[in-house]
Amino acid sequence: MKIIDTNDEGLRTLIHDYPKVIAKFTSANCAVCELLAPPFEKFAAEPAYQGIAFLRLDSDQNPVAKKMMDERVAPFFVIYYKGRMLECDTLKTEEEVKGYLVQLLNYTPTPVV
Repeated sequence: MKIIDTNDEGLRTLIHDYPKVIAKFTSANCAVCELLAPPFEKFAAEPAYQGIAFLRLDSDQNPVAKKMMDERVAPFFVIYYKGRMLECDTLKTEEEVKGYLVQLLNYTPTPVV
C-alpha cells in the first residue's frame, strides 16, 4: 500500500476506514523524520504489511497533529485498530517503527464477555 498523505480531518476518517493504521506525524527540518522516511516507505510496500494503512501528517500544517506534537517531538507515531489508539510515541529508529508494525499486525482484540 502506498503512504497516504492526509490532514487532521482525513486522519479521523481513515482510522475508521481501515482496520489497522499507522500514522506518522512529521515536522519540517526534522532530521529523524527524514532519516525514517525511506524505511517507512519500504515498510508500506512490503507484502507482510499490506493489511496496514500507512498515513503521514505534517504536524506544522494540522492543528490537531500540532497539539499532539506540543508534548512530544517528531517523528511521532500512532497505531490504531478500528479507530482506537493502541500506542503512541516518538520513535527514532527503523527497528522501533518495525516493532510498532509487528505489534499492530499481531494485534487481536480481547473479546468482551
